[in-house]
Amino acid sequence: MTERTGQRPERPSTSAPASSSPSPSPSSASSSPSPSSDPSSPARSRTAGTAGAEGTGGGAGACGAGPGPVDVVLAPPRTTLSPPRPVGARRIWPRSFADRLTAPLPGVRAMARLAREGTMRPMAATLAEEIPELPFAPGPMPDSGPDTLAVTWAGHASWVVRIGGLTVLTDPVWSRKILGTPARVTPVGVAWQDLPPIDAVVISHNHYDHLDLPTLRRLPRATPLFVPAGMGEWCRRRGFTVVTELDWWEGAELPAPAATAAPAAAAVPEGGSGRGARVRFDFVPAHHWSKRTLTDTCRSLWGGWVLTDQHGRRLYFAGDTGYGHWFTEIGRRYPGIDLALMPIGAYDPRWMLRPVHTDPEEAVLACRDLGARRMAPMHWSTFLLSGEPPLEPLIRVRAAWRDAGRDREDLWDLPVGASRVLESEPAA
Repeated sequence: MTERTGQRPERPSTSAPASSSPSPSPSSASSSPSPSSDPSSPARSRTAGTAGAEGTGGGAGACGAGPGPVDVVLAPPRTTLSPPRPVGARRIWPRSFADRLTAPLPGVRAMARLAREGTMRPMAATLAEEIPELPFAPGPMPDSGPDTLAVTWAGHASWVVRIGGLTVLTDPVWSRKILGTPARVTPVGVAWQDLPPIDAVVISHNHYDHLDLPTLRRLPRATPLFVPAGMGEWCRRRGFTVVTELDWWEGAELPAPAATAAPAAAAVPEGGSGRGARVRFDFVPAHHWSKRTLTDTCRSLWGGWVLTDQHGRRLYFAGDTGYGHWFTEIGRRYPGIDLALMPIGAYDPRWMLRPVHTDPEEAVLACRDLGARRMAPMHWSTFLLSGEPPLEPLIRVRAAWRDAGRDREDLWDLPVGASRVLESEPAA
């Protein structure tokens, strides 16, 4: 059965910080519960002449006539996760997701300015000096089990995530070169033959540096793929048989391997099914866009992923994103994020890339907004996509983390190929 779906996106009613991406256009806004600092209590709004409040008409109080401001009790913000969607279900989506954009895409004038200024590539002397210094330290992958949360950085936005007994790849790109991009400047951090069996793959969006067909073709076609809305047919045409498309704020679950599944009495995260040990995959918004050919701009969605294990531990994979209001909303809906995998590169020139790529300082701000305890930088040191010097993202993110007063141990600034394990919290 094919389901026709594609709800309008939910948006928080509060304004984005001054340094965030431009505000969404009115056509992309929709009614979302207002964020509240206390999710357990109803939100209150001071509003003038609210329709239905003591029988007043809309706008009268705002003009100075009629009753003054009235306290209106709004519905409490939604914190319960949506029921898990069926894995592999076919769905029909809108033809375009352009209404989800939070900033206009660059036009002809921007492209002309970019060509005139020639700022999308570091200077040759800088490349010669800094590329040999990029951190590369491949090592053995850590052992994993049902209680392990560990990450290994393969480079760019590609991670090997071990969570809840599963091995998950994020935006896997094992190719040396991708379309329209200079070849990678550091090797892949994990040789393909050294990977354990892959239980699932998550894709953030369809840009070539995040969706690499030669890499996907190395996978068994029965590998579960979790992809944004609108990408399912692209994957099925290439032979994949278990493709789960999700809209923003939707989730699906995979069971832990039978040999490592936890007892049925194990803790189940909020919104989970309670059917033994499972990992939940939630698709969340990002400030970005999608395009793969000349005719498919915004025909599929874009976003990040929140992975939650059977103990409620959470990992957030941002994919590709600019800074903006979505981070606060993600943190509200998915509290207690243990580790955020955040992009810190491909940000120069800022006049063009600010809406879609966080710089190092914005990544640290986003980590704060998410309420994430730890951050692992990514999206740098692999493909040089913009004009900043190759080592600059690392230098700046360390300084921003320090200036924010964050614990140095919670910045997982890994070399390409390195791993780190989140140790289990001691029992109370």
